[in-house]
Amino acid sequence: MTIAEKPATWPATLPHLVTKVPGPRALAQVAADQAVVSGSLPRAYPFAPVRGFGMGVEDQDGNVFLDFCAGIAVNSTGHCHPRVVDAIVQQAQRLLHYSASDFYEQRYQELASALAASAPWKGPSKVLLQNSGTEAVEASIKLARYMSGRQWIVGFVGGFHGRTLGALTLTNSKAKYHAHFGPLAPGFLHVPFGSEGLDELEQRIIARTIPGDEIAAFVVEPVQGEGGYIVPDKEFFPRLKAIADKYCIAIVVDEVQSGVARTGKMWAIENFGIEPDIVAAAKGLGSGMPIGAVIAKEHWMRWKPGSHGSTFGGNPVAAAAAIATLEVIRDENLMQNAIDRGAQALKGLRAGLAGNKHVTDIRGIGLMIGVDFTDGDIAGEVEVEAFERGLLVLTCGDRGVRMSPPLVVNEVEMNTAIRIFSEAAAAVAARH
Repeated sequence: MTIAEKPATWPATLPHLVTKVPGPRALAQVAADQAVVSGSLPRAYPFAPVRGFGMGVEDQDGNVFLDFCAGIAVNSTGHCHPRVVDAIVQQAQRLLHYSASDFYEQRYQELASALAASAPWKGPSKVLLQNSGTEAVEASIKLARYMSGRQWIVGFVGGFHGRTLGALTLTNSKAKYHAHFGPLAPGFLHVPFGSEGLDELEQRIIARTIPGDEIAAFVVEPVQGEGGYIVPDKEFFPRLKAIADKYCIAIVVDEVQSGVARTGKMWAIENFGIEPDIVAAAKGLGSGMPIGAVIAKEHWMRWKPGSHGSTFGGNPVAAAAAIATLEVIRDENLMQNAIDRGAQALKGLRAGLAGNKHVTDIRGIGLMIGVDFTDGDIAGEVEVEAFERGLLVLTCGDRGVRMSPPLVVNEVEMNTAIRIFSEAAAAVAARH
């Protein structure tokens, strides 16, 4: 077996369970982990992965799960896509690291060129590479303030943007992220997500609190991720754009979870008919390698040398993985697949969950699918029940479960996931 081949023993169909879930080795791994790993990590259930390929992930007991979590929307091209693995190996054999903050590294430039060409606007772009989503958001905040000379940043209720200081202050999805960490960064305000929030923005914030010409940026997820896979109403983004244009405010779209073809467009904001000014990206960009990016209209990225940088950001190996990821998305037509499989998911889930008394909403765009239940405890039970049946999903928002599979998911795998999820939800409903 070469490093990029499908394992010879890989099951023909997924999931493939050989023990009760979780098995004894997985439970032993949980115990070993709990002895030394920080308890701050919000573990969902006792899943202990060791190997993955395509849509499947194998645990320590040999159970192979159907992955509709994708490492939280990270493994965009599936697990260990041969082209991505080969790109990583070839680059690792040439150059593991040299800091592009100080020198001119080719992979950094090649990825920047590809991202600039993908930008959701007409005209020239500039790109800054980072290591993660939270770093990309931090850099976007800093860039908007630097270029505008203004300090105020407006975010939205339910938004999640990261766990470092600026991104954490901008985050407004769960109070536990802020607990025992005050004071947070100054200069941030929040309004509700959706058109009703723009009424508050205009009538309370701009009219009574902060003049519009003192706001540097609106930072917004085109589709809220951790906050619940919330798709905004159609009027939201055109109205936000009109306000931004009126006061020369930058629109920063946090595409960390929604970007890189997940919604059927390269960038989710393309579904809503406006051009932003700055894009923050990460997660699915590297198919599992740590990389983030800030893409900006050229006139928004004219800061002086030394204004910002990153020792590891745009690392050659991570950049090579990202370049290969973008090529796979293009060559395998994964944007169209996200559209097709997303439509299949919504139709199938609405049929499979019809009559379930605990289901309150089914929504999504592309391969960002959210199912809301009557409360968070029910959602958590469905998450665990699906896991025990071989399907990996994650909760989101106050009472939702999200499906964010790799973009390579096929029709059969989607039907299997719909069936397992519907059966898991029915089993939970029967207990209540």
